Amino acid sequence: MVKQERAARTREALVRAAAHEFEHTGYEGTSLTRVARAAGISVGALTFHFSSKAGLAQAVRTRGDAAVRACVAEAVAGTGTGTGTAPAFDSALGGVVDTALDTALDTALDTVVALTLALARLLERDEVVRAAVRLWRELPDGDGTWSGLWLPAVAETLDRAGRAGLVHSVGERDVMLLAEYLLAGAESRLRGRLHRPPGEGVGDGDGDGDGSVERDLSRLWALVLPGLSAR
Repeated sequence: MVKQERAARTREALVRAAAHEFEHTGYEGTSLTRVARAAGISVGALTFHFSSKAGLAQAVRTRGDAAVRACVAEAVAGTGTGTGTAPAFDSALGGVVDTALDTALDTALDTVVALTLALARLLERDEVVRAAVRLWRELPDGDGTWSGLWLPAVAETLDRAGRAGLVHSVGERDVMLLAEYLLAGAESRLRGRLHRPPGEGVGDGDGDGDGSVERDLSRLWALVLPGLSAR
């Protein structure tokens, strides 16, 4: 039992150390020597648990993918129980939620917004998830994007609701595309902020260069939702 617990702790330390390496230097730039050093073990001990860099990358991606799927399930369940997205907007926008926006959130768009905000928050807080997203882009068996983990939930939500709540010129595919572009932009902005050289880009002209990407995303949704909603 003690050996099993020690092995589990070692694997956890390796996954965390590898995630840091993959997230900062990419798959090709990651060194097993640096991963082992960061985890406080020898390269030989590392290869006992993971026989190759590919195996270690798969472990990181599996962990990150699971976190994304759990986040999606929680976001969908949360809006389904009536908690809604309006409180998240209210907090992110300093307590001001426009009446038209609040009404617009009374539709399937509520779930879409909640999901994207939850994923933006997850990206900010979880280095393993950020590493998994980067590995999705870089590994040969990935399709270059992590949207396959969460976009089906958006499609299912919109499909169940049909066109209810959408203006006549907006289709379900438009909302899916918007959500995908907004999250891609949030991930890109976060990546640039986290990896810029010290002292660079502190003021990028928008007055909030170091702000939360979740807050940025909520502001963008606040701008576009009134144009999507028919209510």
